[in-house]
Amino acid sequence: MQITLDSPAGGPRPLSPYYSQVARVEHADGSALLFLSGQIAEGATLAEQTRGAFEAIDALLKAHGASLAHVISIRTCLTDIGKLAEYGSVRRQFLTGTPPTSMTFEVPRLFRPEAQVEIEVVAAVPGGD
Repeated sequence: MQITLDSPAGGPRPLSPYYSQVARVEHADGSALLFLSGQIAEGATLAEQTRGAFEAIDALLKAHGASLAHVISIRTCLTDIGKLAEYGSVRRQFLTGTPPTSMTFEVPRLFRPEAQVEIEVVAAVPGGD
């Protein structure tokens, strides 16, 4: 097993120098697990921020040869759980297959004061065998 931590050029830059965007755990058969840091995005509405976060996630996954179809687990922080339906509507546009495992919870605030949502995922990438 090999572990690589990085912030790939094809994805968004980290908001601080104190974390990596992706942890890739590579197995001997070529399969890998990708653990992505939580993603936030700019936008005036929760829908805009959710869309931007999923676009960032998609870019990070693509930089590691994966896609949103490989997502097996998702954790979401919302600053207003009353907007869960708005978030879910956008999420369904990006995660179109069998839903991954999920955890969504309300938090009083996020890293950036204007952020309404932060999304973290784990993806499983099959090997070449």
